Amino acid sequence: METKRIVQNQKIKDLKVELSRKLRKNMTEAEGAFWSLVRNRKICGLKFRRQQVIDGLIVDFFCNEIGLVIEIDGPIHEEKEQKYIDNGRNEIFKRKGLTLLRLNNHEVLHDHEFVIKTIQHIISNPPLLEERGQGGEVSKGD
Repeated sequence: METKRIVQNQKIKDLKVELSRKLRKNMTEAEGAFWSLVRNRKICGLKFRRQQVIDGLIVDFFCNEIGLVIEIDGPIHEEKEQKYIDNGRNEIFKRKGLTLLRLNNHEVLHDHEFVIKTIQHIISNPPLLEERGQGGEVSKGD
């Protein structure tokens, strides 16, 4: 599997490193649940990082090997202003050729099978840029 090397050799401000560490120590319940699903290469032998800095943005989880950003969204992400911010972040990831998977807290806390199968599906069938959402995200199908 080819390594994307997105996170290597970044110049990261000390403030971002400090904030990233703080966020790792104070994960939300959903982030903790997700971390227990993927840590120690539990899914397809892939390494996931928590609170990874990418281009000055801190993402919830990142798998560098396949360029997969995973964001765990709480209720605030339904608000208009936050959606605008998220769309801007999504565009940055899309321009970098990354795949973005947004999961909501409920999915992560109550449907582990869905979460695992969705990640396995993305690994097996990486979405083409044209198949991604407006901001590059892959979302749960209806």
